[in-house]
Amino acid sequence: MPRTRRRPGLRTLLTALLAGVTPLLAALLLAAPSAHAAALTEVTGFGANPSNLRMYVYRPDSAPARPAVLVAVHYCTGSGPAFHSGTEFASLADRYGFLVVYPSATRSGGCFDVSSPQALKRGGGSDPVGIMSMVTYAQQHYGADPSRVFVTGASSGAMMTNVLLGDYPDVFKAGAAFMGVPFGCFATTDGSEWNSACAGGTVIRTPQQWGDLARGAYPGYTGPRPRMQVWHGTEDPTLRYPNFGEEIKQWTDVLGVSQTPALTDHPQSTWTRTRYGGTGTQAPVEAVSVQGAGHTLPTSGMAARAISFFGLDSTTTPPPTDPATTPPAGACRVAYTTSAWNTGLTASITVTNTGAAPIDGWALAFTLPAGQTITSGWNATFSPANGAVTARNVSYNATLAPGASTTLGFQANHTGNTGSPASFTLNGAACQVG
Repeated sequence: MPRTRRRPGLRTLLTALLAGVTPLLAALLLAAPSAHAAALTEVTGFGANPSNLRMYVYRPDSAPARPAVLVAVHYCTGSGPAFHSGTEFASLADRYGFLVVYPSATRSGGCFDVSSPQALKRGGGSDPVGIMSMVTYAQQHYGADPSRVFVTGASSGAMMTNVLLGDYPDVFKAGAAFMGVPFGCFATTDGSEWNSACAGGTVIRTPQQWGDLARGAYPGYTGPRPRMQVWHGTEDPTLRYPNFGEEIKQWTDVLGVSQTPALTDHPQSTWTRTRYGGTGTQAPVEAVSVQGAGHTLPTSGMAARAISFFGLDSTTTPPPTDPATTPPAGACRVAYTTSAWNTGLTASITVTNTGAAPIDGWALAFTLPAGQTITSGWNATFSPANGAVTARNVSYNATLAPGASTTLGFQANHTGNTGSPASFTLNGAACQVG
């Protein structure tokens, strides 16, 4: 494959990122793991690879027959081997037995494509397609568990983490982005790899606008959405700190949870951690602000927090699932009925919390059949009026105790199709229907 032509704006990209590379590398080297019995292996011929990425795999000796897989994506000027040797993910893989895939960018500057229209669309081409080929290869050749696929990255790799969760929400269970920007923030149409407005923290949107960008990467998808953990230093000179807040807006909207933290604490003196949609280690969204830190993450101990957020900090391997006997994911049930006439209909939706824990704030996502448009609703707010719709609680029905139900509904116009949505998700988790 010919060498990638240098695109406009690349000099700006390298100048800005090199300013953060020295402290970043220093921090990564301080966190470098000790020698491993297993070795990093390069894999070639792993499948569709339109942007000529390289693939490296670390399979620890402790890996079970059906390991989880973590995709770990490097920063600009970096490489897969550098991210392997300079971060703690490999030593954590030794401890907990998961597989690590390290993509490696080969274009000038060593950055990942998080800006082109191809990269921001499921199956559109460029780097995300190559990374997906790596995931598929890991499943086919290393026995990786397709129900436990995770992604993390730093800087350019953090931006790619956001992109992959938008493009492939059905593949990734969760992501952890160190010093990233929201999905779509770096988008360009002139061939440039660098978006100065986004990098400078001046691209500000509403939660729904950010959420719509992420959802737009895979139109019509209504299944479960991956959880997200974001990290950022308050003094980041390269990808400015406002991007941290914009990421929180995006992923709380995508996952349908409140933007008001359910928990705020300080795991270390300079860290402020907020959790959204839950208070536990695996809340739908977790955000960690690091006071005084620049473009230097992750530093020692942060990778372990990401692994805990993913739920990989256990040496117990879940048994393989049998789709024929395993109930749908989530702890919710939806009953949906309609009453239709020549050009209109009303729909009644009853949502039941079938879990053991209360739900405090909810968002029910579903896709209306083509031609149906909501004109009014009750006991929830509905947005948008057609297509992929999210119904959010109102003040008096925000809390659902275990076993409790709430009923909501809407009136809609139709053009002949009076059918029902095929599936529903509550706060990102698939519900049983019926």
